[in-house]
Amino acid sequence: MELLLLCDFGSTYTKLVAVDPKAKKIAATAKSYTTIETDVTLGYELALNEITKKTGKNTVFTKKLASSSAAGGLKIISSGLVPDLTAKASRLAAASAGAKIIKTYSYELTAAEEQYINYASPDIVLLSGGTDGGNKDVLLHNARVVARTTGSFAVIIAGNRSVAEQAASIIAENGKEVVITENVMPDFNSLNIAPVKDVIRELFIKNIISAKGLDKIQAIMDMDIIPTPLAVFEACELLSTDFGELMAYDLGGATTDVYSMAKGLPAQENCFLQGIPEPFAKRTVEGDIGMRYSAEALIALIDEEQGLQNFCTKNNIDFSAFNKWQDICKKSPGVLPVDEYASYQPIDEALAKAAISLSTNRHVGTKSKVKTLAGEAFLQEGKDLTKIKHIIASGGAVINAKNPRAIMEAAFYAPQDLNLLKPFKADIWLDSANCLSAAGLLSRIEPQLALLLMKDNFDKI
Repeated sequence: MELLLLCDFGSTYTKLVAVDPKAKKIAATAKSYTTIETDVTLGYELALNEITKKTGKNTVFTKKLASSSAAGGLKIISSGLVPDLTAKASRLAAASAGAKIIKTYSYELTAAEEQYINYASPDIVLLSGGTDGGNKDVLLHNARVVARTTGSFAVIIAGNRSVAEQAASIIAENGKEVVITENVMPDFNSLNIAPVKDVIRELFIKNIISAKGLDKIQAIMDMDIIPTPLAVFEACELLSTDFGELMAYDLGGATTDVYSMAKGLPAQENCFLQGIPEPFAKRTVEGDIGMRYSAEALIALIDEEQGLQNFCTKNNIDFSAFNKWQDICKKSPGVLPVDEYASYQPIDEALAKAAISLSTNRHVGTKSKVKTLAGEAFLQEGKDLTKIKHIIASGGAVINAKNPRAIMEAAFYAPQDLNLLKPFKADIWLDSANCLSAAGLLSRIEPQLALLLMKDNFDKI
């Protein structure tokens, strides 16, 4: 049997999907714990053995493709000039490349921010700032700060081209790898994301695969390993060519990733867009909203927003049981004991619902009422996603839930959301086979087959 093998090396699990291109279906799936701390090939071999048990010893894999978010994924710190302009542009560029943006800074980097860069050990620092021919001082100041930091990360310069070479020279003189690319915002309110995205991908392949211990895996793959969120991003882009405008969620243990494939232009009359026009294909990644490694941060956000006692009352949860579950998550944030999970699943699903709501609030645009000489009007920042008709749900916490629809309905607009431009109503599709990242990988060689697999394996809920 000749199959295609699609591999995703996650922080907790290594997941394999074998696809039969002749039958145009998934032939087998398997997963094993990711063994990045010892030798990543060990977990891979365990999962591969499970696949071949299902497909037969004579199975031949004609193509092997892989994505990875292991060892924290691709960690980036981005910096720009104005928060809602170049700083936002650099964050959008990094997110679209599949990065986990651990911090975004604006204006001149401070001493405290310099210390954080030393502490955080990012894979890449992305420096932008100033339109072409505009502000020069901030980019040069930030280059000097980054140059004296202690990490061994690479630096991308994607700011004012008038001083890009000077900024790069400052950094290179201090022994750091530096790459110059086109300005993420060459003109006011004009996004230029693609060149930065390409450079991030090249650095991931060149340097970060080795740093994450994935060299052995890269050697047996037929194409370059890419970040898992980039694979999901490309799957969503492909799906939108058939479904139309959509949103997608990947609810993970460490982060919640939200994707929108939509123009997001104002949907109501007398509403006007202000700020950067966001790209059709957008991703946001919430590093403080996750179900395992980031559970403590998620719970802190819930407490800040509504209070934990109120949260438990609203969800019919015993407060003492909630505290016990919180302790369990702290002690074993990776893989939770199965016998413990069954009794605490309602708590976990309530947390998942909160994660979807919070991450949606950050992803969608907002509108505010203003008074003009012509009467009342509205200003919109970000995307209007009220008319979205399809939502894709992925990630173990929602796929394995007893009531996944109840979790995902938290993405819909509710009266308390006030000025948030969340979907009013949409069809919800569950990625039951957990094949979204696999479909993204497959789209690079067999896009029509990738589209067919998604449509065949998504369940409407």
